[in-house]
Amino acid sequence: MSLRAWIGRKIGLSDSKFWAAFSGRESYAGKFVTADAALQLATVWACVRLTAQAVSMLPLQLFERTSGGRVPAVSHPLTDIIAESPNDEMTGLELWEAVTAWLCVNGNAYAEKAFMGNRLVSLNLIAADQMQVTRNTDGELVYRFNDRGLPEQLPASKIFHVKGFGFGGDLGLSPIRFGVQTFGSAIATDETAGKIFDGGMMPAGVLTADQVIDDPQREALTKIMQSFAGSRNAGKMMVLEAGLKYQQLSLDPETTQMLETRRFHVEEICRWFGTPPIIVGHAAQGQTMWGTGVEALLIQWLTTGLNPFLSRIERRIRKQLLTPEERGRFYAEFNREGLLQADSAAKAAFLSTMVQNGLMGRIEARAKLNLPATPPNGDRLTVQTNLTFLDQLGAAAAPAARTEPKP
Repeated sequence: MSLRAWIGRKIGLSDSKFWAAFSGRESYAGKFVTADAALQLATVWACVRLTAQAVSMLPLQLFERTSGGRVPAVSHPLTDIIAESPNDEMTGLELWEAVTAWLCVNGNAYAEKAFMGNRLVSLNLIAADQMQVTRNTDGELVYRFNDRGLPEQLPASKIFHVKGFGFGGDLGLSPIRFGVQTFGSAIATDETAGKIFDGGMMPAGVLTADQVIDDPQREALTKIMQSFAGSRNAGKMMVLEAGLKYQQLSLDPETTQMLETRRFHVEEICRWFGTPPIIVGHAAQGQTMWGTGVEALLIQWLTTGLNPFLSRIERRIRKQLLTPEERGRFYAEFNREGLLQADSAAKAAFLSTMVQNGLMGRIEARAKLNLPATPPNGDRLTVQTNLTFLDQLGAAAAPAARTEPKP
């Protein structure tokens, strides 16, 4: 829960959720880790942003099962809500981008379902850090959150709740919460590097004197030395007197930049979000940013990184946005082929294979390229035997079988 969710409520020392929201969870590195603090790390921001954008850019469509397969359910009211306009303020892309971002950071995403009679008319996103999920005395789920400063409580039937990875409980698990040691160490490392750069890349030093100095002299020396500290004072000439000597402590550049530590943190953070480091622009030692190896990593990310998000959203739409009577006929599906849009060679090879092997008609293939339909017979399936029609394979082969060579 965020601090906003506690406005107007009594807070005691036993309210651990409030104190966690106020200061985050403390890591062994001495840093309090919250979602806002973690997102200030470039790797966390990149993992969340790239995953959310990749999921939201895929077309989402509601389909109806028919005896001949399936057809787009363009007339169903839910189609416009999930694909184009979930509410008065958001587009479909913005909704699923926000849902995926909350899943990455919080492990849960919520939206309030608004009805007109019995018909769903909109989905209104609720910030996941404002939500508190409990069960009442009857064991039913209850969702509590703040609506413009006022406490609100809704039953599970009024909430669209997408859960991330978990062990089957009421909530998904938050990577930020469980990865507090990794994120805390990365925050501490960035802070240390920043302070060194703020000091003009000048490490600490030791000031020695030939005699014992009293407290007023120590305070005066401290003020004098502070005027030479910081990046803004780099290059100033220091004048020492009364036998004072300054000895600078050595600090090599590799230690100053903490390159290996920061490289390790990039890889560790990527593990928490299931994102290959190459996706966020981090190549391992000896690895290039191009080639078949990187292509295999991208495919792996699409399979094990993005597909779980897509499947979770699809199944929650079917379970919570369709009536029990509709679940047998309708279902939502992301068009995963949208991931091939930027790779023209891969898309051309895919469509060519589907058409030449009789798995897709030319009209279907042209539709995927946003091209107009072809003349008649463009929707008939063909194979590579002179590209004849699939239902005429036997007729085409029969004359050849009856032809006999002349003596």
